[in-house]
Amino acid sequence: MSLIHTESIILRKYDCRETSLIINFFTKEHGKISGLLKGARAEPSKFASPLELFSFNDLIFYPKRSSSLHLVSACDLKDDFSAMRRDISRVASASIMMELIDVVMPPEEPQVEVFDLAVSCLKQLCSTVNADKITAIFKIKLLSLSGFKPHFDSCVSCGSKLLGGAKFSLSLGGLLCCGCFAKDPMARPIFRGTVASIMHIEKNDLFNNLNLGLNPQIKRELEAILNAFLNFHLGKELKSQKTFDNLAAVEA
Repeated sequence: MSLIHTESIILRKYDCRETSLIINFFTKEHGKISGLLKGARAEPSKFASPLELFSFNDLIFYPKRSSSLHLVSACDLKDDFSAMRRDISRVASASIMMELIDVVMPPEEPQVEVFDLAVSCLKQLCSTVNADKITAIFKIKLLSLSGFKPHFDSCVSCGSKLLGGAKFSLSLGGLLCCGCFAKDPMARPIFRGTVASIMHIEKNDLFNNLNLGLNPQIKRELEAILNAFLNFHLGKELKSQKTFDNLAAVEA
């Protein structure tokens, strides 16, 4: 096959032998791929990019038919989001986004909307101090676009319309109506405002969502619901989320 040229974001990177790197890229047209960059550690100038995490690059790679590890021939920097890198809370937010893409998105399945969302959120982190809001919007939009989202449109058990007093079930992945509470004794009450905020974010683009007001009570519950849902269904807590939470605790 011929060389492929695409835009990409760096998700993770690993040392390979003495001189090379293996990098997980999220590409615009080809989804998540793993690339081998031969000699990248021995000759950093070989690639026109510092190969920093969550940097935005033009990528050229040679796809291997017999392997999931592709050979990268060029990686040219488009944007390293340097303004965002000066603030540790914004860096932590970007790290959460990259780790989520890495664990949620399947290999080599294009998802252009998720790619564009990630680039837009990284750009927004360069100009905002509200990193936690960007993070929450990204989580909700990513879950929605990837088909991994919680079910909020109706009762997840019986499908009936929710008239009030709903509870959120982690194990079932959505809201339960009053008649189905027994299906999950561990289901927790949830504010109507939290549900309305999530559905608003799902249906609107990033820039409209940036204007959405979240009172402190809704904001706290939104973060708790999203993190609990992700931890339960991924079977682990994101390492980058731990860092973000620790920073927030120190600032508080």
